[in-house]
Amino acid sequence: MTLDRILDARLRQRVVSADTAAAFIQPGETVAMSGFTGSGYPKAVPMALAQRIEQAHLLGQPFQISLMTGASTAPELDGALAKADGIALRMPFQSDPDARNRINEGKLDYIDIHLSHVAQHVWFGFYGQIDTAVVEVSAIREDGALVPSTSIGNNKTWLDLARKVIVEVNEWQPEHMAGMHDIYYGTALPPHRRPIPLVNVDDRIGETALRCDPDKIVAIVRTNGPDRNSPFTPADQASRDIADHLIEFLKHEVAKGRLPPNLLPLQSGVGNIPNAVLAGLARSGFRDLEAFTEVIQDGMLDLLRAGVLRVASCTGFALSPEANEEFKRNIDFYRERIILRTQEISNHPELVRRLGCIGMNGMVEADLYGNVNSTHIMGTRIQNGIGGSGDFARNGFLSVFLSPSTAKNGSISSIVPMVSHVDHTEHDVSIVVTERGLADLRGLPPRRRARVLIDNCVHPDYRDQIEDYFDRACRDSYGKHTPHLLPETLSWHQRWLDTGSMKP
Repeated sequence: MTLDRILDARLRQRVVSADTAAAFIQPGETVAMSGFTGSGYPKAVPMALAQRIEQAHLLGQPFQISLMTGASTAPELDGALAKADGIALRMPFQSDPDARNRINEGKLDYIDIHLSHVAQHVWFGFYGQIDTAVVEVSAIREDGALVPSTSIGNNKTWLDLARKVIVEVNEWQPEHMAGMHDIYYGTALPPHRRPIPLVNVDDRIGETALRCDPDKIVAIVRTNGPDRNSPFTPADQASRDIADHLIEFLKHEVAKGRLPPNLLPLQSGVGNIPNAVLAGLARSGFRDLEAFTEVIQDGMLDLLRAGVLRVASCTGFALSPEANEEFKRNIDFYRERIILRTQEISNHPELVRRLGCIGMNGMVEADLYGNVNSTHIMGTRIQNGIGGSGDFARNGFLSVFLSPSTAKNGSISSIVPMVSHVDHTEHDVSIVVTERGLADLRGLPPRRRARVLIDNCVHPDYRDQIEDYFDRACRDSYGKHTPHLLPETLSWHQRWLDTGSMKP
């Protein structure tokens, strides 16, 4: 490995091993690391830190950190530190099974917040001082500016506020990513904020590299390791049906004049169902589409390559191994069509509302009135977190939530009388789609929303059961605006905990 990507002669003197760099992180620190949905996270320092923590524990010495990132990372970061019992507090989003288990066992504190809130809450001082930032980049320019890699996330904030900085320069990352990034330095704290000057998806309003005071950089580590590349499973029939229902609806909205022929900027969560929706758009006849989203996944690369998608703005990637090779092979093509922004811009409510985004996100369950749970199983076990779905659901032109109508091989209905945990209230949910059909909840009072959801989205195995509940609730509920039989809503979920099935 050479030093070719470290062009600032001053900083070349600070190249050290991962073990030496990890030694700068002390017990009890708040450490902010790069990474967003498995892209652009540090590969070496977290592993070295986990080993150091394990050694401290063997000697009976307590060693934990509070960990912040952009979003989920990878086993080399979240997994390694969780296994070492090295995390006291985690925020704002995770998807690692070891970290998840520790959170649900009550051994790791977790703050699950909207992704648009993270940077500003840190700037507001709500979480105290950031002691160390560990950030992956693809190169360091002659002037010391840091060229980001495959995600930006909250890196600008980490570099601005951390007392000391560790930089990983990853030569696996495409060198020709330079110029793909757009880092806006015009944000300010209240009462000095000004409108963000972005009015089109492809507007560039910032700089192509991250600033960092070189005096804060205590160590630079050279790496050469891939991002976490998780393959997507082929779309099943339910996913294809969900995609078809949504695309038919979008065509109907265009015909009614409520959407332009090229729709409005798309936001898509990560997963097999959103990927199936993107695949459906490729054959839908839509053209000249735009995306203003958090993550570029396989389906968006396909749409860009096919000319269906004109431009995509994001803050990170979530690509399969095959898609990642395609991205690297044709990076000059994608650099003209993809813009990577900071997380506080990619998820900013002002921009989501101005652009009129169509938010498409997954869910765990929805209830009869359109409340959505996207984070918890049976109300108490966190899965991953709310991520950015709320940023788009509350502020977008349309908020769409997608799920098969059942889970656990049909033993659980995804449409329930009352959700066991609320992430998105009925006021923020426009459309619910399952493989059974689509419920358009816009402009409907609660009881009509319930009727539309039952008729269109509930699996036949549960329709009579939910219909019976709704009829009795309408008759016997204390209030008739949003009818509920409260003790029975709890027993609906308890039945699965007791028997493994919601079926009567």
